[in-house]
Amino acid sequence: MLSKKQARAFFLGGTVVTFLIFIGLTIFSLSKAQDQTHEENLTEAVIRGKDLWDHNNCMGCHTLMGEGAYYAPELTRVIERKGEGYVKAVLMSEMPWKVTGRQMVAYNMSNEDADDLVAFFEWVGNIDLNGFETVVSPLSKD
Repeated sequence: MLSKKQARAFFLGGTVVTFLIFIGLTIFSLSKAQDQTHEENLTEAVIRGKDLWDHNNCMGCHTLMGEGAYYAPELTRVIERKGEGYVKAVLMSEMPWKVTGRQMVAYNMSNEDADDLVAFFEWVGNIDLNGFETVVSPLSKD
């Protein structure tokens, strides 16, 4: 059994060691070598696409990298799965898009806006997810 003095030393030593490990891992994870977003590939089109994503509240129905609503399909790798032409057709459609009983709003986007969103989806699709594959909701049959 430990004495009070030994228990205090053990507690403080463990706290210091754990804190140092935490600080070390934080610095490591914030280092440039660990950056997997490919920020250097950000273009004006990607930034405009992200603004369109936010402005139209796409995350209110869709998920991106597992974040968002699960009503509509996951869009992290949508360009890889469906292709640029399909995505642009959905975005530029004048009629509500209804494939699986659920209906997507008819955004009737311009070609430029659709290109910007496609650029954003391509950039997101190239982010290294460390082997984690986003799950497509069974309710959103993509």
